[in-house]
Amino acid sequence: MSTIRFTGIQVRGGKAVSIEDTIIKEERFSLYLNGSHFTDIVASANQTMELGAGFIVCQGLSKSVERVTVSGHEIMVTAPIAGSIKKEIVTTGSVGVIRHLPGRVNSDHSITIAEVYAITDEIVTDLWRQTGGVHCSVLYHNGRIVMRSSDVGRHNTVDKVIGYAVLNRIPLGECVIGCTGRQPRDMVIKYAHAGIPVIISRAATTDRGIAAADEFGITLICFSRQDRFTVYTHQDRIRDLFG
Repeated sequence: MSTIRFTGIQVRGGKAVSIEDTIIKEERFSLYLNGSHFTDIVASANQTMELGAGFIVCQGLSKSVERVTVSGHEIMVTAPIAGSIKKEIVTTGSVGVIRHLPGRVNSDHSITIAEVYAITDEIVTDLWRQTGGVHCSVLYHNGRIVMRSSDVGRHNTVDKVIGYAVLNRIPLGECVIGCTGRQPRDMVIKYAHAGIPVIISRAATTDRGIAAADEFGITLICFSRQDRFTVYTHQDRIRDLFG
C-alpha cells in the first residue's frame, strides 16, 4: 500500500517540534463491469481484485463474480447482471446502486462472547498503527481471521474482505466481519446483499442502521472496545450472552 512522508509540527505538552509523519495515499480506480465503465472508486492501492469483486456483490448487482482483472488503476469485473441499474449517492459521498432490497440473511451461525472479544482485538493493521489514516476490516471464518484489509474508506475495507470470500469460495453465511467504521443503513445493506450474519464494529451505528439490521436478520454489535460491546439486533447469535 502506498504511503508518503510529510513534515509537520507536532505540539505535545505545549511544546512544538518538527516531525516527519507517514501519510496514507488515496488513489482513484476506474471500475468496469462487463466491459463498460461503471464508476470510479477512491481507495487505497491494495487488494484491488477483492475490491472489485466485493463491490459488485455488496451493491446487490450479482451473487457471483466470474472474473476480475486489474491493469494499473482499472479494475475489470465480469459478473452475471440481471435487470437495469440505477445509481445513488451513499453516506460517504460515493456512488451506490439502487436495487431491490435484499432478503433476510438466513444463517444459523453463532459465536460466543469470547469470540467477540477476540475478533475485536484483531480489527487493527500495521498500517493503521503507522498512519491512523485508514479504516480496517477483518473476515472471521471457521475460528480464525482469514482476511484483513486496510483502506482510506470503510466501505472499501468491507468490499475487500467480502470480495476475498467470494473469490475464494468461502461461505458468507458462516462469516463474521469486524470493522472500525460506523454502521449506518447503507453499510448494513451491503452485508445483507452478501449474506453476512454477524457484524462487529468498534464504532457507532445509527437508528436506520439498527432498523436495517433488524429487518434483514443481521446481528449488529457496535462500540466493541476492550471488555465491552453493545448488541442491538438478533442477540440470539451470541450463544452465551445470558449465561
